[in-house]
Amino acid sequence: MMKPAVDVVYRDLDSSAALNDIITKKLEKLSRYTDQIVHSRVVLDTPHHHKHKGKQYRASIELDIVGHPVAITQNDESIHVAVRDAFSSAERKVKQLAARQRSTR
Repeated sequence: MMKPAVDVVYRDLDSSAALNDIITKKLEKLSRYTDQIVHSRVVLDTPHHHKHKGKQYRASIELDIVGHPVAITQNDESIHVAVRDAFSSAERKVKQLAARQRSTR
């Protein structure tokens, strides 16, 4: 089983080994549901248009799944919560796709 390639991009944010570990583990978990993930890209940044709120972080996940690219964005005041919630959504979507793929074979 090939491990899907992953790019983790930090914008206006210091790279974090702890977050990289979490992201890698969560992506490995996603690839257990489907072997169709060709490539993954996770972008962590701080959108600047929230003047009225505290600092917001954004975690964007792009999964290049054969025939069904998935893109999820989650904002939170904690980058860790944003990453966790984004991967929860991604997991639901990947499970749905995997279930559909099984039922069409």
